[in-house]
Amino acid sequence: MAIKHFLQFNDFTREELEYVFERTRWIKNQFKSYQKYWPLSDRTLVMIFEKASTRTRLSFEAGVQQLGGSAIYLNTRDSQLGRGEPVEDAAQVISRMSDIVMIRTFEQDIIERFAANSRVPVINGLTNEYHPCQILADIYTYIEHRGCIQGKTVAWVGDANNMCNTWLQAAEVLDFKVHVSTPPGYEINPALVGNIDPARFKVFADPMDACRGADLVNTDVWTSMGYEAENEARLKAFADWQVDGEMMRVANADALFMHCLPAHRGEEVTAEVIDGPQSVVWDEAENRLHVQKALMEYLLLGRLQG
Repeated sequence: MAIKHFLQFNDFTREELEYVFERTRWIKNQFKSYQKYWPLSDRTLVMIFEKASTRTRLSFEAGVQQLGGSAIYLNTRDSQLGRGEPVEDAAQVISRMSDIVMIRTFEQDIIERFAANSRVPVINGLTNEYHPCQILADIYTYIEHRGCIQGKTVAWVGDANNMCNTWLQAAEVLDFKVHVSTPPGYEINPALVGNIDPARFKVFADPMDACRGADLVNTDVWTSMGYEAENEARLKAFADWQVDGEMMRVANADALFMHCLPAHRGEEVTAEVIDGPQSVVWDEAENRLHVQKALMEYLLLGRLQG
């Protein structure tokens, strides 16, 4: 099977994504019923972290072990990558000693260069530009709670960051709409979104209008990793983009709320919302584990029968 990577959400077709969601459901059911399933026995996942992590490390490390494989953690501070070894050289060596690689880093260019020189599949665990594994988990969580996302409306409130970019890519592949509302100066960068049908998204100056009639309301921290120097300015700029009960009330009655975490109650979201009955953030966090297991299985073993 040809090597396939998952560096952006649109690296997969709709058919491939639907298969991954089907496998996620099956693998999760096996896990919940304490059924041993070790398709990745003797396979090794290398996890390379340049950005700190809780959910990404835990979900990938636990996930590959639950599938019978093993994980090796590499931090750029403790490896030659942090001492200036070219990404291309590191990819050549690491991919000869492992079966699959997950990278959580800053610029998308780093992971693209690594993948271009890798002999094994590479997964984007997060970059400044995209967060495909998180959106994979978010969409699966929506499917679990409400069914197919096709034709639905997702409201994105806050920074047009890696999450927003990836939601827009997902809308194009899976046929739904995204309502985006960002403060002035923090708008969508068309170059990062790619070739998206303008009918797939709509931009709103008022976040309340973006949430009106939405099936899912989503937000993220106002200051992502790598932008800490802008924190004070962002707190002022984003003050009116806090997801609160009023925004959820103008969304559809059965709308869900999601947040990729960590969350700052009282900043991008109120406690009333994130801890309220429409919030599915804990299911969303857990599903990182299950969708990534299905993703690794697919990248390493291809499409399985049954």
